Amino acid sequence: MKKGFFKMLSRVNKRLLPSYSKQQLDLAKASKFQLAIIGWKLWVTKNALDQ
Repeated sequence: MKKGFFKMLSRVNKRLLPSYSKQQLDLAKASKFQLAIIGWKLWVTKNALDQ
């Protein structure tokens, strides 16, 4: 059940949150908010794939 929840959350993230890799964002110049979004997406993806 946990894996299914994270897969659904990953789909929601993909639709709602911006893709910084397509924008070629430099992590050294990213704001704290952008880094928080990147961290959130990484955490969700890790949990969706890990289990």
